Amino acid sequence: MKKLLFLIITSLLISTSGFAQVKDYELGSSLMNGRTNTQGGYFDYSEPLSINIKVSVWGFVKYPGRYFVPINTTVTDLLSLAGGPTDDAHLEDLRIYRVLKDGTNELHTFSYNDLLWSDSLEFSQRQIPNLIASDVLVIPGSPRLYFKDWASLALSVISVLISLSILILRI
Repeated sequence: MKKLLFLIITSLLISTSGFAQVKDYELGSSLMNGRTNTQGGYFDYSEPLSINIKVSVWGFVKYPGRYFVPINTTVTDLLSLAGGPTDDAHLEDLRIYRVLKDGTNELHTFSYNDLLWSDSLEFSQRQIPNLIASDVLVIPGSPRLYFKDWASLALSVISVLISLSILILRI
């Protein structure tokens, strides 16, 4: 009797554990803000009736990762899809790393500040390359310390010094 009860409970647990169920999400995916798979670093902005390419965005942007975008996507579009540059980004030294079909590497550098802060357009200075499949857009930068960071650092050093002086006075 105990064996039969154990067999029935085990079969019920196996049948309801989800082995045969089809789920509409994957491990690591997030449904926030209408984006799919934001935690995995893969973003799908493809269009069903267009040729789509896979490119990557690295560095100081809000959502770095791999992007599946239409072929006519520009660098500014890709930067916008990545959530824009962070405060720490150096926009005067953006880079596109490209591997050509013959195996050689190409590096295109350009300044995004020219586009943002210029009053007139001069096409001779601004040659931003078009994106092709497997391009990597690199946005370099360095972390900045703001007043609250400096204040936090100063308070922690002061508290350590006060603790050490109290310890020395007690000894």
